[in-house]
Amino acid sequence: MLKRTIIKNSILVNEGKSFESDLLICEGRIERIDRDISHPEAYIIEADGLNLIPGCIDDQVHFRDPGLTHKADIATESRAAVAGGITSFMEMPNTIPNTLTKALLEAKYLIAEKKSVANYSFYMGVSRDNLDEILSVNYSNVCGIKVFMGSSTGGMLVDDPHILESLFSKAPTLIATHCEDEKTIKHNLAIFEKQFHGNLTADQHPNIRSREACLLSSSFAVSLAKKHSTRLHILHISTADELSLFENKTALADKKITSEACVHHLFFDNTSYATLRNKIKCNPAIKTTEDRKALCLGLTDGILDVVATDHAPHTLDEKSQPYLSAPSGLPLVQHALPMMITLGVENHWDLPFIVQKMAHNPAICFQIANRGFLREGYFADLVILNPHQVQNIKAAQLYYKCGWSPLETYDLKGKVVKTFVNGHLVYDNDHIVAEHTGMRMNFDRK
Repeated sequence: MLKRTIIKNSILVNEGKSFESDLLICEGRIERIDRDISHPEAYIIEADGLNLIPGCIDDQVHFRDPGLTHKADIATESRAAVAGGITSFMEMPNTIPNTLTKALLEAKYLIAEKKSVANYSFYMGVSRDNLDEILSVNYSNVCGIKVFMGSSTGGMLVDDPHILESLFSKAPTLIATHCEDEKTIKHNLAIFEKQFHGNLTADQHPNIRSREACLLSSSFAVSLAKKHSTRLHILHISTADELSLFENKTALADKKITSEACVHHLFFDNTSYATLRNKIKCNPAIKTTEDRKALCLGLTDGILDVVATDHAPHTLDEKSQPYLSAPSGLPLVQHALPMMITLGVENHWDLPFIVQKMAHNPAICFQIANRGFLREGYFADLVILNPHQVQNIKAAQLYYKCGWSPLETYDLKGKVVKTFVNGHLVYDNDHIVAEHTGMRMNFDRK
């Protein structure tokens, strides 16, 4: 790309406002935001009145690299991310091997440096005996610590109260938690296996991985965080009950305990199991219509702070196994933004609100340096968006290595036209046009 690029005649959406403006990119950053920008050597991109928004930041993905690359890898899934307007991602430690040492953590960064179209960061994982490794990490360039307080793909469960107490009391940075109570899940599974003689199907998933399991674990995490003044971020809230654990009166930058909603818990509910079955089997489970509506209202009211995907691909063969054998997780990173725009119609979310939840708030929550906003001096992570165009989701359009989506045949509102990462045009009208443009994210933590 030329040294300078001007995006002309866009409607900028940023920090609660929409306004007509041009934007000048220079050496990977936003140099100027103003009307009628000109420069004799600049390359001009005409936005034609479409929206220009900051690239979305996804704080929870599973790109399966290393060790599970038959399902996905950083190259394929980062391409899907930028096709969906997500320019930065934070990836989970339950790869193979699990990311439990500094050496393994840095090895993932080397993979991303060679493969990723989008910006990246990786969580340090927690086991029963790696606290010293956790405390030795430099969290100015690592997004946080991830602890599975409930079991999920990868076998990284840590639910020993003594280990968790030590972690929460000593953690030097944000802890992100997967919260489901393991004893409750095992108890429920035994009951339902007996009742159905082992012939379980996906519609029993929210009863096995129940609302009680979620509330018990989330409540415990919040109690530990309050006791030790820990910076806690609870991932993928899935029940109305858990909303009472959070408050909306404090500015996000000042909150010690924050929360995330995932697009599938906002979009699907238990009626969706009838047609999608294992395709929407995920942990925590998608629950009732009432839960879905409560989560949407919680997002509206500021109780839920961030929207993410928990993008977790598996092959169709794996998902086609019987319920108990089929792994949990679904691919979503390519269509999270259109899902939110579509949901915005029924929930009265305008585009500035969606940008707040998907770009601004993740940047604030994780203290990401120079990303998440359209500001002069910030990295030029940008999306030109047609919010009115309706797209019908087809398998042939997917960038996922797994090759499928639970959204196939759905009509979604909103279409990403162009995506820029660090000033590079990487996605242009349904085509990836640049590779390896992603950078390791930094964090302003004192």
